[in-house]
Amino acid sequence: MTIQRVMSSDYMRWAKLSSHATYNLANSGLAGYRLSDLHVRIEDLEINGPVGYGYKPLQQALARKSQAPLECVVATNGASHGNFLAMAALLEPGDEVLIEHPTYELFVDTAKYLGAKVRRFMRRLENDFQIDIRELEQSLTPQTRLIVLTNPNNPTSAFTTEENLRSIGAMARSVGAHVLIGEIYLDSFFEQTPPSAFQLGPEFITTTSLTKIYGLSGLRCGWILAEPTLAEKIWSLNDLVANIPPHAAELLSCAAVDQLDHIRERSRRILDTNHQVFQSFMAKRNELSAPSFSHGTVSFPKLLHGDVEQLLGLLRDKYDTSVVPGKFFGLKDHFRIGLGGETEDFAEGVRRLGLALDELMSRA
Repeated sequence: MTIQRVMSSDYMRWAKLSSHATYNLANSGLAGYRLSDLHVRIEDLEINGPVGYGYKPLQQALARKSQAPLECVVATNGASHGNFLAMAALLEPGDEVLIEHPTYELFVDTAKYLGAKVRRFMRRLENDFQIDIRELEQSLTPQTRLIVLTNPNNPTSAFTTEENLRSIGAMARSVGAHVLIGEIYLDSFFEQTPPSAFQLGPEFITTTSLTKIYGLSGLRCGWILAEPTLAEKIWSLNDLVANIPPHAAELLSCAAVDQLDHIRERSRRILDTNHQVFQSFMAKRNELSAPSFSHGTVSFPKLLHGDVEQLLGLLRDKYDTSVVPGKFFGLKDHFRIGLGGETEDFAEGVRRLGLALDELMSRA
């Protein structure tokens, strides 16, 4: 079998070079949390710290937050780093990976970079982007070594229940596979946040970070939850990639985890208001279709009439507003909109999206 490896991400290149606008609705996380609000003094920070497999105070803080044994926690440089490490630890060239569609592009690109054979299972708009368990089972083969999904899903915010996760775990066990779940948006349920799928059995590996729900992207505080033997393998693999993290970021991350209750309230206020703004907008737009969720930081509308590329070009060039083209998720008639921006800017961006839609429809 000829393996064609992917060496870059089209989506990340677009996000870094082309997503910027005055009204940026392309960001899938919360508006950035300010350092001045974190209540950390400069004298509390150090540049250099102990070298080992994880900074113990941060490891303990993440274990408490995740309700997981300490030996199952692997600190990472954000969730994407965690996804890469987990997949690299689990896959050999030629292994079969079954990945949801649509999903975060880097899952697919990472699998291809590692030389895996990628197969997809569908999430469909007519089913509110829920996983069809029977269809997933039919997509599974004896060669499947890893099943990959996000929960809630990126880009749609569809949530997979524990019952369905247990069914997926049973399928994985039946062929000797693992299940990797990106849970970076899970905390958007706030007090109703369910336990990590890691708790469901040793076949589950989960990744997450403080980035999306807490607006703490710059700390690069992510982590993997995996059974101890696999966790140890991942730590060793990380020696080849990013073996010593910045200690100042570790100290700031400890402070952030200690203050998550306060940070969480800010996130809740923003998301509750922005969800209402967006739901009101969607109720008036018969050109768009998307399921309505009270959780999550993204939505993935389908444009029912007209061309998405024309809409997004108009939105950016005339209305100085950006959203993510659906082509990066494999659905060209959709686009992803981030719901986590500061409410005033978010509401204005949504208003401008409406103006661009009106103009596009008037041309039809």
